Formats: sequence, structure tokens, C-alpha cells
Amino acid sequence: MDVRIYYEDTDAGGVVYHANYIKYMERARTEYFRNRGFLVAELAENGFVFPVVRLEIDFKSPALHDDLLSVTTCPTRIGGSSVTFNQKIVRSSDGRLLSDGLVTLACVSPALKARRIPLEIRQMLEAEMKNVA
Repeated sequence: MDVRIYYEDTDAGGVVYHANYIKYMERARTEYFRNRGFLVAELAENGFVFPVVRLEIDFKSPALHDDLLSVTTCPTRIGGSSVTFNQKIVRSSDGRLLSDGLVTLACVSPALKARRIPLEIRQMLEAEMKNVA
């Protein structure tokens, strides 16, 4: 997913404010599922919610106003009721890695009880992992 950096995304130092990287990663995960036929809102309506339960980010280089960034999302681990994604943010103009993160989502009911990941999502994630390997 591509993201353009606007003035509102930057801090007083003129670089992207660190919390915005989390927003870009969230959007990219939503688009990841959408592009594979799974709408997050429909999953929630059907009783499957995927909150972030762990987030680890290494900031490598700053993004600046007007940069065009590319956010990639790849599953790296699938558990019974969790999935971990590697998400990288790269500056499109020079390919420079700006951040590298691991994000773990739990599959829970609206009452926040753990649920198994739906079979069709599990199969899609497993196929994606095989394609990357």
C-alpha cells in the first residue's frame, strides 16, 4: 500500500511523527485483508475481531514531508487464534527501509474471548506464507 506524507503527518522536527507509522501499518493490514476478499467490518459483524496484542517496531530512517512510502504486509506466523505479520515501510523514491515491524493480532469475539482464526482466513494466510518462502 502506498502512503503520501503530508505536513500534518510530521512533527516539529519536520519528520513523520513516530505514532503515524502505526497508523500506516494498520491501514496496510486492512487493505491486505480487503485485497484478499475479507472486509474487517464484515468479519466483526460475524463475530471475529482482530485487535493488536503485540507490536515491535525498529525505526531505521525518517520519512519526510511529501515522501511517497510503500507499506508491505506479510504473515510470518499463524497460531490457533493469532497471526503475526512483518510490516516494512520503504521510501519509494530510493527504496530505503524506514521501519520494520512485527505485529501480532489475536482473533477474538466481540466479548474479547479468544476464537480460532476462521478456516478460510487461515488457508489464505498459509498460502501467502508458502508463496513468500
